[in-house]
Amino acid sequence: MEHKSPLITPVLIAGCLIIMTGFAIRASFGVFQIPIADEFGWLRSEFSLAIAIQNLAWGVGQPIFGAIADKIGDRKAIILGALFYAAGLILSAGATTPLAHQFYEILVGFGIAGTGFGVILAVVGRAASDENRSMALAIATAAGSAGQVVGPPLAEYLLTIMTWQMTFVTFAGMIIGILLVLPMMRTERVATKAELEESIGTVLVRAFKDPSYTFIFLGFFSCGYQLSFVTAHFPAFITEVCGPIDPNGMLAGIGITTTSALGAVAISLIGLANIAGTLYAGYLGKRYPKKYLLAGIYTGRTIIAAIFIMLPMTPTTVIIFSIAMGSLWLATVPLTSGLVAHIYGLRYMGTLYGIVFFSHQLGSFMGVWLGGRMYDAFGTYTHVWWVGVAVGAFSAIVHLPIKEERREAAIAA
Repeated sequence: MEHKSPLITPVLIAGCLIIMTGFAIRASFGVFQIPIADEFGWLRSEFSLAIAIQNLAWGVGQPIFGAIADKIGDRKAIILGALFYAAGLILSAGATTPLAHQFYEILVGFGIAGTGFGVILAVVGRAASDENRSMALAIATAAGSAGQVVGPPLAEYLLTIMTWQMTFVTFAGMIIGILLVLPMMRTERVATKAELEESIGTVLVRAFKDPSYTFIFLGFFSCGYQLSFVTAHFPAFITEVCGPIDPNGMLAGIGITTTSALGAVAISLIGLANIAGTLYAGYLGKRYPKKYLLAGIYTGRTIIAAIFIMLPMTPTTVIIFSIAMGSLWLATVPLTSGLVAHIYGLRYMGTLYGIVFFSHQLGSFMGVWLGGRMYDAFGTYTHVWWVGVAVGAFSAIVHLPIKEERREAAIAA
């Protein structure tokens, strides 16, 4: 009787806990947009630039931490990432100028790179069996959504009992504490013999010469743009534009009485809906071509965002948008990482996915920075929202020419 490998393993559990904690902190930054700007009298673009720099540093750091994990060990890369993350948060808590805050967010960005998808998904992917890999990657990605569910409301609550500075210090303690699960991060499965004998330089040259890798790289840009713009600016957008909440309505009945609270809850709803959406994407990923699933996700996002911005913003449209967009939110991640693993193998998945993720973070930088810049210029987020619609349509198209077939290691040829 053939033995089936389990889906839930210690590696997957530990990976989920690390990603969930890191993303709970990262997803909460939009909640600090108004409190920090109000305390120091900064323009909206100042804090937006800090978050944009954080996202860009995350992108620059991702292939670096992926290579560190591939060459000297996954757990060492995670420890280094957690130290960067905590240091960035603590130093940001003491920052009183925009320039200082923006500089320290570089450390936070590197910290997210070391504790986020690029490193963790590579570990999970290597530890999972072939039949379980797509679903294991989806579960680990969904853990990021779970963090997004709890992060913004937690930050909103902490801001009622302490300063934003102490909230940052509390978050630093959380990311260091999660290192207690590292003993569970032992990879039990490795790449093929041919992949192990192939050098990282050979793999990179082969990938860079492959048009499909370029298409994957370009297509991930809009994912970063849309996600980071919404995470950083949607709470403030809702606070300022959304129609009033009915004091006798359902939202008020569950304690959501202000548009500020609705903004934090909207980010949580996106994360909650994405738990189901990401798991379903993982389920579909081992049954249908991933490139078509990705094209469909980007098409859906484009339509949802266009409809939302054309309608008057009310609490009802915010809730509907959050659930609809949330169902497609991180569904691209297990499919994109799975596509990289399927085409180019597992040995240097951390590095190859890290490079692709850099495109995601370039999009993140543009989404967050343009959000603040164009808000200061026009007094509205409408223009930058339409840019997101356009890049989403581009990503839907650019995935179609990808050749979704395994590129054998050169040594095996």
